[in-house]
Amino acid sequence: MGVTASIAAYKSAFLIRQLVKAGAEVKVIMTPSATDFISRLTLSTLSKNKVLIDMFDEDSWANHVMLGRWADVMLIAPLSCNTLSKMAGGQCDNLLLAVYLSATCPVVVAPAMDEDMWHHPSTKENIQKLISFGNKIIPVDKGELASGLVGDGRMAEPDNIIKYIEDNLFIHKSLAGKNAFVSAGPTYEPLDPVRFIGNHSSGKMGLAIAEELFTRGADVTLIMGPSSLDLPVAGIKSVRVNTAEEMYNACTKQFDKSDIGVMAAAVADYTPLEVATNKIKKTNGELVIEFKRTKDILKALGEKKSRKQVLVGFALETNDERQYALDKLKSKKADMVVMNSLSDQGSGFGTDTNKITIFDKSGKEFSYGLTSKKEAAKNIIDTIIQLYYA
Repeated sequence: MGVTASIAAYKSAFLIRQLVKAGAEVKVIMTPSATDFISRLTLSTLSKNKVLIDMFDEDSWANHVMLGRWADVMLIAPLSCNTLSKMAGGQCDNLLLAVYLSATCPVVVAPAMDEDMWHHPSTKENIQKLISFGNKIIPVDKGELASGLVGDGRMAEPDNIIKYIEDNLFIHKSLAGKNAFVSAGPTYEPLDPVRFIGNHSSGKMGLAIAEELFTRGADVTLIMGPSSLDLPVAGIKSVRVNTAEEMYNACTKQFDKSDIGVMAAAVADYTPLEVATNKIKKTNGELVIEFKRTKDILKALGEKKSRKQVLVGFALETNDERQYALDKLKSKKADMVVMNSLSDQGSGFGTDTNKITIFDKSGKEFSYGLTSKKEAAKNIIDTIIQLYYA
């Protein structure tokens, strides 16, 4: 990882910490001027490796050729306007540039500079040169800059940098060319113009699955019930629905053109037989509401599924979880069922974690401990790929 002279160098500390936490071995090279913005000791402590600055250090020599061949990725974050210009021109007046010119691995840069510098024609030309050399450019963010202005030029946040590297360099696009849809969130069944019956589903698990499918290369549509979650990342199509009937119509329509369907939504099993046209008023007597069954979406898709399609259901249970999940797998003609239990602490509606067990129709069982929903989504998609697309 290269660190250059920019006020954004403070973010490098967070970035190095997250990379190490994710299991990466990180060696840091700083330009001499970068030490004016963040200390060598800080980055050495976080990376657990000596930070290199000079080509020659007392009686030792930093072998830039070996460093450039050692790495799986060279990341320069922040990339200053000055170092960008030197890289574009092939200059080699410090250790960082020497390693860059010797690197045989992919090179990824995260520029950071003021807005006027970022939009200057020479900067645009230098960026295009780096792209023509095969380097990857992480887009800058828009926001408050060191000058006090608000505009383009902020270095991308550490989370986004790591996601960019994962998505573009380390995750195999196993599902490229596949169409997938995911249902997520609750449904709301209206009683009258102001009241409804619903559940506590947030849609977080379904959203995580949609994003993971997209990361693996699939063309993804997310069918989301009423939820306060933001819409998914750019590139994922989304359809908003409210009721079980609307969810049924959207899912059956989407399934006809999908290779993979993941039914993660918590769809109501019953809906009021009649919906009052006016607000139901409080009276002294009891209120009795009649319900009717909603359409069974998973079963309907299972009955129309072709041999080339993969259908995944979810089973959130409170008791006899395993038996109910296996029964659902068989009766709905699904290819996989993901089981989780409300009795498991940290699992279920509204949480950021989940504990899942996956069953497939051949009898295989995959159990995972409590993880983040993002990690659970990776496990689910890994299993789909392993069973059907390996």
